[in-house]
Amino acid sequence: MPVNPKTLPRHELVGLPVEVRSASNPDLVGIRGECVTETTQMLGIESGDRVRQVPKAGADFSWTLPSGDVVTTAGSRLVARPPRRTEHRGDSKWR
Repeated sequence: MPVNPKTLPRHELVGLPVEVRSASNPDLVGIRGECVTETTQMLGIESGDRVRQVPKAGADFSWTLPSGDVVTTAGSRLVARPPRRTEHRGDSKWR
């Protein structure tokens, strides 16, 4: 299944360009780069010469898909272990 705006939360996020659009910590707003790590609560965004850790909850992210589409997602929709999030959100035939 290709990545599209509707299925983004069910896909692997590592490797996608991302920008922090809003966050409960104003110092994090505007961070942009490539998502290089993901845990249950955090995204690691490579920005310049360092990796910034951004909490998923309390933030909104804009993702640039391989098709060129830009999708904004609430971080609260992404809070879960990556394997569980990609498997159990939506209509997975593997449940």
